[in-house]
Amino acid sequence: MTPAIFVVAALVLSAAVVALLLRAAHRLPHAHPGERMLHDRPVPRVGGLAILAGALPAAVLDPPHLPGAGAAWLACLGAVAIVSLADDVRGVPAPVRLAVHGAAAAVAAWLAFGATAGALVAALAVAWSANLFNFMDGSDGLAGAMALAGFGAYAAVAAHAGAPWVACAAVAAATAPFLAANLPPAAIFMGDVGAVPLGFAAGAVGAAGVASGLWPAWFPLLAFLPFVADATVTLALRALAGERVWQAHRSHFYQRLNLAGFGHRGTLAAYAAAMLACALVAVACATRWPGHGWAALAAAALLHAIGFLAIDYHARSKARGTR
Repeated sequence: MTPAIFVVAALVLSAAVVALLLRAAHRLPHAHPGERMLHDRPVPRVGGLAILAGALPAAVLDPPHLPGAGAAWLACLGAVAIVSLADDVRGVPAPVRLAVHGAAAAVAAWLAFGATAGALVAALAVAWSANLFNFMDGSDGLAGAMALAGFGAYAAVAAHAGAPWVACAAVAAATAPFLAANLPPAAIFMGDVGAVPLGFAAGAVGAAGVASGLWPAWFPLLAFLPFVADATVTLALRALAGERVWQAHRSHFYQRLNLAGFGHRGTLAAYAAAMLACALVAVACATRWPGHGWAALAAAALLHAIGFLAIDYHARSKARGTR
């Protein structure tokens, strides 16, 4: 089969599943307003099933030729997806979920790096990646836009290097129909079954690409920097403030931007611009100026820090004005 067939199949399958889910929306588990929600109404979740369905044929029949990207790697991804779906439907205790994430990340890292120090670093990175997508999936369109930009960047660099790129392109293609239904006002949410496997795949493929020499370590960080930066800085600030980092909250910069008056559309516009810029710069550096990658990552991180300070200032000013 030609690569284009897998990509088109991903798009068509995902669109079909999105349509089925929307027709059966009243039967799906719903996300209800709460401490983390930025919505004032229940919204059906598990839209991530459409992304998994669309990307699965390419992942099975034309997987990336990376260390560990075989049956064992897919089994890890499947375990993460199953526990995430169970959490969407019935709820799964956090220790159980995190244990599955950690075990899957450890196996993926070992498959890529073997019994080396790099495997430990990779395991921590993949486990964090699996969860950061979930942390950031709280405002309409954000997670879908990040998956489209990040996996699109993976596919572009793999194709330029002459490596198999179809599976990553299929993930991006399968995300597009879901994103269309998740744009503000969202008709359906990705849910854990979409966010956690996407985060796991982003981290595992990124780490495996580093292990194989397909791309430098800065590349996956830069390609997914808007999510990595927001989630990591927020967690660090909450930990330094002595807060219970595992509890639901609205401290992420995207949440504060949303609540400060930008809403879902304004927040998506700001973050999507950052996602597109980071993905394009990551691809440009990886394919044309690889020696400038770390400098580009540092510059992008600095710009994100400035953006976070601006959001903090705006949010605090907004809060003072409403007192």
